[in-house]
Amino acid sequence: MSTMTLNAGEAVPAQKEATQPVAEQTEVKSRAANPNSQVDGTVGSPFCDDAKLRMRNVNVFYGESQAIHDVSLDIGRNQVVAMIGPSGCGKSTFLRCLNRMNDTIEGCRVEGELSLDGEAIYGPKVDVVPLRARVGMVFQKPNPFPKSIYDNVAYGPKIHGIASRRAELDEIVENSLRRAGLWNEVKDRLDKPGTGLSGGQQQRLCIARAIAVSPEVILMDEPCSALDPIATARIEELIDELRENYTIAIVTHSMQQAARVSQRTAYFHLGKLVEVNDTETVFTNPEHDLTEAYITGRFG
Repeated sequence: MSTMTLNAGEAVPAQKEATQPVAEQTEVKSRAANPNSQVDGTVGSPFCDDAKLRMRNVNVFYGESQAIHDVSLDIGRNQVVAMIGPSGCGKSTFLRCLNRMNDTIEGCRVEGELSLDGEAIYGPKVDVVPLRARVGMVFQKPNPFPKSIYDNVAYGPKIHGIASRRAELDEIVENSLRRAGLWNEVKDRLDKPGTGLSGGQQQRLCIARAIAVSPEVILMDEPCSALDPIATARIEELIDELRENYTIAIVTHSMQQAARVSQRTAYFHLGKLVEVNDTETVFTNPEHDLTEAYITGRFG
């Protein structure tokens, strides 16, 4: 886990808060109200040596409206990167670019260079079906299929041709449920509907379904926003365990969660990537005043 040790509900530390002059705080608020004039580039360390995903000069448009402005970022191999920022800042839009989920939105246009292990994600010959097997996604609201627990997990391996024989599927289903920390809870009712599980169990079922196709990257869009604290803690433990085998990018509105699960944190503000740094630096000594203003609650 990250070296940050925050518990649920605990405040994010801010070393500068007590000493920042009132006039400076007022200036930050003023600048936050007019963000397009003060984000001239990303500060911190947006790039890394062992990048699994590389994004350069990414712009995203919905029709004539621009949602993402010139974002460049690396996501390291076997690393958890948390994306934080106010609602509507573009972090979920950016996340969906990484497995081309934005392709499903009419009028959405993505520009720039995005690559997975050096291969262009938006190349003209890229088939999005195998791409989304390599880059799986877990959504904000658990969305199990109206099928049995077994069939939820077996669905991906079947359609991708990973396994056809029952014995192979049995092994994949069990291994995936074990890795999602769900096997002991459901092993005696695999034929029961996935929709009959609790919210936290449904989200872990969706994670098991995602990893059943052996992805390389897992994208998580606010995976705990609809869960209680106990279920949230279990998902956070699972994220730390999965990092050993997967690269993970998570969008979260919980700064405490970002501090607990991630090694690097990226702060977005109105479609611009303001700061990227190791998580402890972002939450204890941020380089950009907008980052500091957000994590200390002065806006957002």
